Amino acid sequence: MGIIKASRLIFDYIRRDEDEHVEEVSRAIDDLSVDIKEGDFVAILGHNGSGKSTFAKQVNALLLPTEGTVWVSDMNTADESHIWDIRRNAGMVFQNPDNQIIGNIVEEDVGFGPENIGVPTDDIWKRVDASLEAVGMTAYRLKSPNKLSGGQKQRVAIAGVMAMKPRCIIMDEPTAMLDPNGRKEVLRTVHELNQKEGITVLLITHYMEEVIDADRVIVMDDGHLVMDGTPKEIFSRVEELKSYRLDVPQVTELAYELKKAGVGLPDGILTIDELMESLLPVLQGA
Repeated sequence: MGIIKASRLIFDYIRRDEDEHVEEVSRAIDDLSVDIKEGDFVAILGHNGSGKSTFAKQVNALLLPTEGTVWVSDMNTADESHIWDIRRNAGMVFQNPDNQIIGNIVEEDVGFGPENIGVPTDDIWKRVDASLEAVGMTAYRLKSPNKLSGGQKQRVAIAGVMAMKPRCIIMDEPTAMLDPNGRKEVLRTVHELNQKEGITVLLITHYMEEVIDADRVIVMDDGHLVMDGTPKEIFSRVEELKSYRLDVPQVTELAYELKKAGVGLPDGILTIDELMESLLPVLQGA
């Protein structure tokens, strides 16, 4: 079993009236089974309402299954005795860093999590130092978070999660509120953490370009897992992705249209370099 596993997971949002009678049941996740290996970088795609953010909250035990089971590091999320161990193992980074940053200065904010779980003071500062260095924010440790850019704030939020020493970081649309430079900054940081520290990453995003370097891409639709594979495998299925109301990277779209027009190109081109490399023999033979 991997670091995260869901088996026959079902989750219903239930709306009740003032007398606690059920008014409406809305199924957000429907019979989802997935197994994620430790150390993998996994991107989760899906249109609004597909269930991807609900699944992220299941992994962090912010929500518990209506039916089925979720395990994190072999711990059942429904077991209340493991709730804090699960959250230490699976740290969550949300869309808006302002909702996650509470310290008056950066180093205080990063140290808040370890202090909260009873880490000794000397160890807290070691963790703060290591986490700030890992996200490239050491120079800002004495700054007020209010003075930072959106991308810098998000890196501080990631450092705060890292200081808890999680085995997995779940990122729920962490770049949605950032400009293109901020998005690149945060993505570069997360990939480095994955590659250098071996931290498992679950990235929930609607930016297709953010997933091309992932190890694995999962596509959700109406609470179901509908596609699962490498970025190249997933983006080779352009029409299927569009049927789930999703886009593809611009270069993939261009290559797909060229191929439809009769140009001999392979499926699943993800980068400009790949496209040029594939076009060169075609142009030379023209």
